Amino acid sequence: MTCCGKIICSGCVHAGQMTVGAKLCPFCRTPIPATDEQFMKNYEKRVELDDVHAIYDVGCHYDDGIAGCQQNHTKAIELWQQAGELGHSGAYYNVGNAYMNGDSVQRDYKKAIHYWELAAILGDASARYNLGVYEKRECNNLDRALKHWMIAARSGDTGSLEKIKQLYTDGHATKDDYAKALRAHQAYVDEIKSVQRDEAADSDDFKYY
Repeated sequence: MTCCGKIICSGCVHAGQMTVGAKLCPFCRTPIPATDEQFMKNYEKRVELDDVHAIYDVGCHYDDGIAGCQQNHTKAIELWQQAGELGHSGAYYNVGNAYMNGDSVQRDYKKAIHYWELAAILGDASARYNLGVYEKRECNNLDRALKHWMIAARSGDTGSLEKIKQLYTDGHATKDDYAKALRAHQAYVDEIKSVQRDEAADSDDFKYY
């Protein structure tokens, strides 16, 4: 939330949206900002305090050109790098994507891999997935690809589970590898499962498995 800085899951977001007349933050009971100006003012207070989630979010706003922020990919990357240095894994993942796609920076595969590795070390499953794809596609190193995807599957990454299944089908992974990945992925989903998340998962925006 932009007011108190508490992080809520997609299920909680969905539950709040379904509450008739919900106008208060579920944590601090502060009124939810009604305008982009109020929205960003709350974020700016948190950015000044080095709030890593606020810095990341504002970077996303500049990247998408929303919430009163004029689209500025360069500014977004600067904010994501700042957030990454403060420990936000998703910020480093986004910087890696920017270098891979050449978004407002010169395309640089080495830098992309570097930032994905930083994100993966911090626990970002999507970065692990991408590293696995890179190892398979560019390096033909199936063992390293499998290791990345196994770690990501344990963090709930469905794409990695599908990649492991394909390796097994093609004879490049064992039945035990795939079985371990399935169990680990299911354990993650079971741990975070809730009625609110299941309701939210009806929308692709809130898929968590």
